[in-house]
Amino acid sequence: MSSTPDETAAPLDTAPDVPEAAWSGVHRGPLKVGEWVRLIDQKGRRHNICLEAGKTFHTNRGGMDHDDLIGREEGFTITSTSGGEYLVFRPLLAEFVVSMPRGAAVVYPKDAAQIVSMCDIFPGAHVVEAGVGSGALTCSLLRAVGPHGRVSSYERREEFADVARRNVHQFFGGEHPAWQLTLGDLAEALPASGERADRIILDMLAPWECLDAAADALRPGGIVCAYVATTTQLSRFVETVRIHGGFTEPQSWESLVRNWHVEGLAVRPDHKMIGHTAFLVTARRMAPGQRAPLKKRRPAPGAYGPDYQGPRAEGAVVEETDRAE
Repeated sequence: MSSTPDETAAPLDTAPDVPEAAWSGVHRGPLKVGEWVRLIDQKGRRHNICLEAGKTFHTNRGGMDHDDLIGREEGFTITSTSGGEYLVFRPLLAEFVVSMPRGAAVVYPKDAAQIVSMCDIFPGAHVVEAGVGSGALTCSLLRAVGPHGRVSSYERREEFADVARRNVHQFFGGEHPAWQLTLGDLAEALPASGERADRIILDMLAPWECLDAAADALRPGGIVCAYVATTTQLSRFVETVRIHGGFTEPQSWESLVRNWHVEGLAVRPDHKMIGHTAFLVTARRMAPGQRAPLKKRRPAPGAYGPDYQGPRAEGAVVEETDRAE
């Protein structure tokens, strides 16, 4: 048995839908055929379905007719044929990306938000993305640059590119006019394209291999950002940026997100949290022929000792006891 609309509820919102020209991936007003909705049961389990007239969605708690959802305002509860209750909302971007089909690991919303904010992704910007993965970050970048900006994504693996293309098209409801997806290696394809960019995001195993190409393509004042998972990748990229000389001192960080349980006076942190997902590194491009002042720093003991095999910034202050024999 499905629930029916409450006759005492407020009338349907008569505000017009979000203009298609905005390419936001968001809709307002009554649910329509072809839209995706998110069903959440009493245990927090989530299902994303595309509304189709005459179709039924089946769960272990019975079925629900799509026709009972179509035409209603989101934010209601529906009861399945076996008595299961489900909340019905349109999925947020942050919810869509963690549940969409994956070819590669996704950039989690907490990191995508940091990239959009700390890299100052703005409407009208041209952003180059290396490593499209499953398209999660791509959706956030396209939302940020808007229809008057441009996102140029490069992906080496065709199977990842196919998954990302389907996910991005699903979220925005079609081919976003500001997106160009190129199958190939950014280190070779970007210089060949002659493109200039405001921001370059490197989400790949060895981002230092693309640093020269990124430096040549970035406009003065532009930002390069690397998204890396391990400390060895972090160290290698940061030191490569330093020895390049055409960037400011790189900044590195990670973000950790922890929910809190709040129930009366029982206020405590949750036992689970979204901990380490990746490190982020940003640096700004200097003007041609200009170098940032060397940062005088005294490394920790052993930082550049005999075991260190990575690149070494020119002029780095190193203790004699830390030098290789």
